[in-house]
Amino acid sequence: MQIKHLEIANFRKLHSVRIDLSDKTTLLVGANNSGKSSAMLALRKFLSGKASGIRMQDLTLCHFDFIDDIGRLWETASASDDLPVANDWDSWLPHLDIWISAEAGEFHYVRDLIPNFEWNGGLVGMRFRLEPEDMAELFADYRKQRERVGTLEDVLAANLEMNGQPQSEDVTSDTDVVGLVQHQTRLRLWPQNLTDYLSRRLGKMFKIRSYRLDPSKLHTPPRMMRRAMPQRLSTTALALEKNPLEGLIKIHEINAQRGFGDHGDDGQTDSKSTGGKKLSEQLRTYYDKHLDPGDTPEVSDLEALRAIEVAQSAFNSRLSTSFGPALLQVQTLGYPGRSDPTITLQAKLAATDGLNHEAAVLFEVDSKNAAPGASVLRLPETSNGLGYQNLIWMIFRLMSFRDDWLKKHRNPEEQTTVGLEPIHLVLIEEPEAHLHVQVQQVFVRHAYEVLCEDDLIKRYPNLKTQLVVSTHSSHVTHEVEYEHLRYFRRLPAGMDNVNVPVSTVSNLSNVFGEGSYTKEFVTRYLRAQHADLFFADAVILVEGTAERMLLPHFLRTQFKFLDQCYITILDIGGSHAHRLRPLIDALGIVTLVITDLDAGKNKVAKPARRGADLSTNNPTLKHWLRMKEASVKVDDLLGLSDEQKCQELDELFAIRVAYQTPILTQLQGTGPTPVEVLANTFEDSLVLSNAKHFAARSGRGLVGRFARSLQVAKTPEELANDLFEALRDGNKAEFALEVLGDAAFPELTVPDYIREGLEWLESKLRKKQSELVLVTTMSTEVEA
Repeated sequence: MQIKHLEIANFRKLHSVRIDLSDKTTLLVGANNSGKSSAMLALRKFLSGKASGIRMQDLTLCHFDFIDDIGRLWETASASDDLPVANDWDSWLPHLDIWISAEAGEFHYVRDLIPNFEWNGGLVGMRFRLEPEDMAELFADYRKQRERVGTLEDVLAANLEMNGQPQSEDVTSDTDVVGLVQHQTRLRLWPQNLTDYLSRRLGKMFKIRSYRLDPSKLHTPPRMMRRAMPQRLSTTALALEKNPLEGLIKIHEINAQRGFGDHGDDGQTDSKSTGGKKLSEQLRTYYDKHLDPGDTPEVSDLEALRAIEVAQSAFNSRLSTSFGPALLQVQTLGYPGRSDPTITLQAKLAATDGLNHEAAVLFEVDSKNAAPGASVLRLPETSNGLGYQNLIWMIFRLMSFRDDWLKKHRNPEEQTTVGLEPIHLVLIEEPEAHLHVQVQQVFVRHAYEVLCEDDLIKRYPNLKTQLVVSTHSSHVTHEVEYEHLRYFRRLPAGMDNVNVPVSTVSNLSNVFGEGSYTKEFVTRYLRAQHADLFFADAVILVEGTAERMLLPHFLRTQFKFLDQCYITILDIGGSHAHRLRPLIDALGIVTLVITDLDAGKNKVAKPARRGADLSTNNPTLKHWLRMKEASVKVDDLLGLSDEQKCQELDELFAIRVAYQTPILTQLQGTGPTPVEVLANTFEDSLVLSNAKHFAARSGRGLVGRFARSLQVAKTPEELANDLFEALRDGNKAEFALEVLGDAAFPELTVPDYIREGLEWLESKLRKKQSELVLVTTMSTEVEA
């Protein structure tokens, strides 16, 4: 038994999304503000069953106008009109659907969710929906409040008319100005409309109810469809009498707000719910619950309990001796009298008392080089780094979650599955907080193992643990297979006929197909690089080492806007770049591919030239431009317009390919008129775009050879041939390093094909940025 799918609708940016859960670990990834935290928050609020935790701001904004339309209808309706039911509002009420697979022998866990008598295993579903607790009360109270507001507004209008106010053309003094402002400022009384009403009454008037769903109406959205398609409840659907998760799913969570250190709670408002921040508190809680020998002791505990008893007796004796004089002095004041009880001091020691102080948990300092017999150096836990504190803290939380779910006894042989929920769902939000890169990777690799490290789970494989992790860390993502990633993508207002920014979720398990070489290559490649592709606003694919080294500096010096964006630059060879295309399509991320013309004939490299019947040897141009011809002609590529180099796949997702274009350069033997020279790679394109600068350079390697070619070449063809021959056996990485070290580097001209590509990318990201525009409004609200 396990959770297969989650569908969230009408909750914040999650207008309608589907999250497929892996059987073990599911990783939620995506750029900032893409909805990952909203998904975790929806799980937390709906699964807790507390409507008071959901506010009006948690509803998707595109429904607010519809809600206000309902309010206007209510205001004009008569008391005898038929009231709408909650199911009429299914299109805007926030809800969470959970789909669980159950097989033979597990039916008793899902008996309340079995859809019909013909069901014989498979999926069962339940919906948690926020809805009015009492529709009649909601209707009556809203009308009452609006009538009150109408009466007060009439009184205000009458008072203003009776007292009179200065007209704008008669304003002659400060007093008149104040009067005019008061006249023109409208007093906003609560509630102005139904959304305004619900901003204060949602928690009181609404509750979360659960419903049974029909597996035959579960729709898997097509791969390229952005929205989930949750089934619509019928108007006669009846809510379940009790929470169907009771006895079915045990839920634990580590949220992103974790505080460590000596002082303050660092935003942690409920230390009891998290078991405490410090490791000593975690150990004490864990010991109290699962290891305390005072609770049903065993034979192996008798020696420890006897030692505690001896210590307690000795301590009591010492207390009586130490406090004896003080108690005699108290007696001189008349207490205790003959009828008063005598004061007796007696200590009670418990095993956990040893953990109730700062030095309960110590970190031993490495002292391998200490002299023989030297004392061991130890520091309290607060002196250890935050990263290790957080790691150990989370590991103990996971162990505590596991043992709490299993109702762990001290004797494993006594444990059974009686009363245990078959599914353990653990939510971890941003585990990378305070963790170093290597520790992040260690944690995500072993977190699931910690949750499952118990003999009872091994004896009863029907007990299932599922871990859901949201992260902003490319290093955490680096450790997880693609089939376990769920990518959250931002959509700006206006896409998919939704007038507010929303998010979608892509299941990356089926991007490359089963067992494909492309999948294996991309997995190895991104693990060799970094997985920050899943968190970027845009990606730039470059051809080689020189572009990868120089492009960030071009952005920093000449494209300030792009330098402030989250852009991933991936260096991937021309023969393999096309293998990333399925992943790019699945992510829907703006992509600029900077590649080389790589002219040739019969697969033999040649200097680029017009009219020579040359074709490109670069697979990237063939696959990313999606040309029909098996070999793309150089003459055709040089004639392509900017529009033909770009593919607009939707309002937000576009791909552009940039490759070398003709460059006008002034040569020594051609007079003052610039001539067209064709570049074949990034290096010769950079040199030709800055011919005057490189012609004046001296040195060895490619820089020296380029300078000599620029100084002696008489024709464009001769120059192109010289540059081509130099690059055949030249060291491109060394050339890039020399360019970086050039004092005039900030003034170098970026090759036109790269500049045009970066300008295109900037225009796309500026359009995307409109989603993040903040509008601040101020209003006066008074509840009379």
